Amino acid sequence: MLLEAGYAIRCLVRSPRKLDGRDWTSNPDVEIRAVELSDDATLIPNLVGCSAAFYLVHSMMSDDGEYARQDLALAHSFATAARAAGVKRILYLGGLGEMGAGLSEHLTSRRDVEGALGSTGVPVTVLRAAMIIGSGSASFEILRYLVQRLPVMITPKWVSTACQPIAVENVLTYLVGALAVPETIGEVFDIGGSEVLCYRDIMRIMAEELKLPRRWIIPVPVLTPRLSSYWIHLVTPLSRKIARPLAEGLKNEVVCREDRITRLIPQKLMSVREAIHAALSQVASRMVETNWSMAGPMAGDPDWSGGTVFRDAREVTIEAPAWAAYRAVCRVGGANGWYAVWLWKIRGWLDRAAGGPGLRRGRRHPDSLRYGDALDFWRVVGLEKNRSLSLRAEMRVPGEALLDFRIEAEDDGRCKLVQTALFEPKGLFGLLYWYAVLPFHGLVFRGMLAGIERDAVRIAGLGEFGEREV
Repeated sequence: MLLEAGYAIRCLVRSPRKLDGRDWTSNPDVEIRAVELSDDATLIPNLVGCSAAFYLVHSMMSDDGEYARQDLALAHSFATAARAAGVKRILYLGGLGEMGAGLSEHLTSRRDVEGALGSTGVPVTVLRAAMIIGSGSASFEILRYLVQRLPVMITPKWVSTACQPIAVENVLTYLVGALAVPETIGEVFDIGGSEVLCYRDIMRIMAEELKLPRRWIIPVPVLTPRLSSYWIHLVTPLSRKIARPLAEGLKNEVVCREDRITRLIPQKLMSVREAIHAALSQVASRMVETNWSMAGPMAGDPDWSGGTVFRDAREVTIEAPAWAAYRAVCRVGGANGWYAVWLWKIRGWLDRAAGGPGLRRGRRHPDSLRYGDALDFWRVVGLEKNRSLSLRAEMRVPGEALLDFRIEAEDDGRCKLVQTALFEPKGLFGLLYWYAVLPFHGLVFRGMLAGIERDAVRIAGLGEFGEREV
């Protein structure tokens, strides 16, 4: 939308490779720079020349409130750097909710960030939103998975809390539109959709849009935010570390108290049903650009240069070209599964029980992968088209684990696929873990290799354009 409005963009990100594959990244009006917000020395020169800055940073990956302290420190650093760089204004997407003793730590953190961003004198435009309904967002995923998987829901009292959700399309229109409206400079606005509903009614609409039978919702007073976060962790793909702040925030009424923004930037506001329908349509058409699971730092490949490193390497010659093997490799996980090896499912259940992501995060797209994508309890940390894919484990494991696929083309139209599992144990428990799972490697890794081989041959039979481009 910014490009369509004629703006030149400088995108500051921690991991530029996460943006690989987006059509807009090749636009000459787009710069992508790697920046760490906590590093003032690099942040200031990367802001020089920018007239306005969107601050869309918010972390929640903590149980003890550390995310709030980290967000506050980052906001102070950004505000200081923006002033030094000559930035004329900052635009921030915050959270709705009236101030008071009962405001959740999540929403209090949003308000503290507002204050920090304005602490150095750079004018800040704040847009405060309640639940943003859009494919890939954490709150949308919680709602969708709870409704999909639970015909009967025992819920906390917050299902009766009033909420004014807003469609992501409407949020983007406000954010972009504010740049062109001088009256928004230095102001705070509430933004919301066209309806105020309680969460119970939002869940009912979600079930209807998913074409599901009526969901029975039973609120009880004993479910605390902590217990709710564990329940969300078990039922949905979200970690309890993300679910806890979100669950705490649901206890606060989040309704717009003023509507000045609707007159300054007029647009058609979607209803909750229209927003949910649009988001589900994006999911169904596989057009989800970003997903909550892509957020967070990318540590890159582990350093395998020192210490004990265990290795399980297997290879197979495939009667198919390298491009077909690469596409087959990139299809593992998610709804495609791990080639029906039941041990993968057990490992996923154990990981969920231990507080890890398990297999429920799935994948952004059933066929294609990008750098930084989550793939069940793995993360894509390297890929080279038709040659390699590297996955780093994010499951609960006492050490560092990497699953690596290398494809070598052969002259006769065949290819060799080398699959390598690497594990660097941490302490005695890491060593015990490796030897405990070693007897199962034959079933797990041999089965996966055989499944990839079968899929590669099938894809080759369809022809180079018979499968969606990866």
